[in-house]
Amino acid sequence: MEQKHKQMNRKTVRLQEYNYNTPGVYFLTLCTENRRCILSRVVGTGVLDGPKIELLPMGAIADKYLRQLNDFYENLSVESYVIMPNHMHILLQVKEGPSRTPVPTLQSSTVSQFVSTFKRFCNKEYGKNIWQRGSYDHIIRDQADFDQHMKYIYENPFGWLKDEYYTAE
Repeated sequence: MEQKHKQMNRKTVRLQEYNYNTPGVYFLTLCTENRRCILSRVVGTGVLDGPKIELLPMGAIADKYLRQLNDFYENLSVESYVIMPNHMHILLQVKEGPSRTPVPTLQSSTVSQFVSTFKRFCNKEYGKNIWQRGSYDHIIRDQADFDQHMKYIYENPFGWLKDEYYTAE
């Protein structure tokens, strides 16, 4: 009973007064449940060959659906992403235009619908839920912020051992 009460009073990390249907770019982080390293492996020393992401079967499914959702939504585009061992980062652009989903409200925004649809498609193919509830988002405010997050996505494999989401595999 106490656990149920805690779930109902969860804090949101989203900006309360911001309309997440507003066209713009959003930096998203989705984590696996219990931060299990089931999406990919970071391989390579980083000295001459640079660390590379080697997708595991569940990561390959996530990659497939990210690419398909990019084509499915006319008003969304995935600008960049990286699939790390236990989390993924996505730069998602919300454009003006029609959506194939019901008209979003402030509580059910285009961004949250994208995340929900992505997780649902993946989970259906996995046969179980692998995702942590919710996601983290950051509203990109200007070109410098966009560039910084694009660089972060590119460099994330290089800093895996020092990453805040790092856990031993």
